[in-house]
Amino acid sequence: MTIIVDQPEFGIGGEKKKISNSEKDLILDGGFVVPHANSFGHNFRDYDAESERQEGVEIFYKTNHINQTYDYVKKMREEYGKLDKVEMSIWECCELLNDVVDESDPDLDEPQIEHLLQTAEAIRKDYPNEDWLHLTALVHDLGKVLLLPCFGELPQWAVVGDTFPVGCAFDESIVHHKYFKENPDYNNSAYNTKFGVYKKGCGLDNVLMSWGHDDYMYLVAKKNKSTLPSAGLFTIRYHSFYALHRSGAYKHLMNEEDKENLKWLQIFNKYDLYSKSKVPVDVEKVKPYYLSLIQKYFPEKLRW
Repeated sequence: MTIIVDQPEFGIGGEKKKISNSEKDLILDGGFVVPHANSFGHNFRDYDAESERQEGVEIFYKTNHINQTYDYVKKMREEYGKLDKVEMSIWECCELLNDVVDESDPDLDEPQIEHLLQTAEAIRKDYPNEDWLHLTALVHDLGKVLLLPCFGELPQWAVVGDTFPVGCAFDESIVHHKYFKENPDYNNSAYNTKFGVYKKGCGLDNVLMSWGHDDYMYLVAKKNKSTLPSAGLFTIRYHSFYALHRSGAYKHLMNEEDKENLKWLQIFNKYDLYSKSKVPVDVEKVKPYYLSLIQKYFPEKLRW
């Protein structure tokens, strides 16, 4: 089986690939070359660009911002934290994503399994010795199975999209921030201040994030006793937390461990965001490698 995905060229090992200025590409730390446009010919994460997906993405975020409240998140974490839906392996879960498309993504409308493999392979080329990061890339979006019937068939707004803390003020850097004005927590004095229910430096582990695939996969990994390092779990939980790792918001809630882990998340994020383009990924060829990593860092069967 061969999956065709759009993807830019990679440097060899840690070398930086030289390109002409006319290509308008950026070069990242590991040699990965960032394409100048997404699948629709627009800048990446441009939520105002007129495209066939722009209107739907904005409607998605309006619904998301109105409904993601502190009480809602607590309820969903309690329900899905039981991990009583399905028992299956990591690879079985990867295959389940063949039919999932993320409606919140302005850059891509391909099935998620393609994105998982292209991200993992891109990182593997530039950071060959960080096998935990390769696996983190493979599993980071597996929580999107929440969209499927056996997991309750949650609506897209409760599964995908940028994430943000609840229980404190919604930072203005969050995409389509204006729609938070219709969120019940927006005018609640317990939740609408800088710290809200939290304390300075409390650590992000103690902060409730908007509910979705990130937090769910984090719970799955942690409660199934994955041996991924702290930075891997951090990356899984916060890879959609763009207000933090792109805009620098909410740093007042971070502790020292968070600050160290953020360095790895920012490396990962470059590949997660920009590897959405077209190089063949031979699934059968790479599968044995990823199965060996799964065996190393996860139990054979997981509760979901």
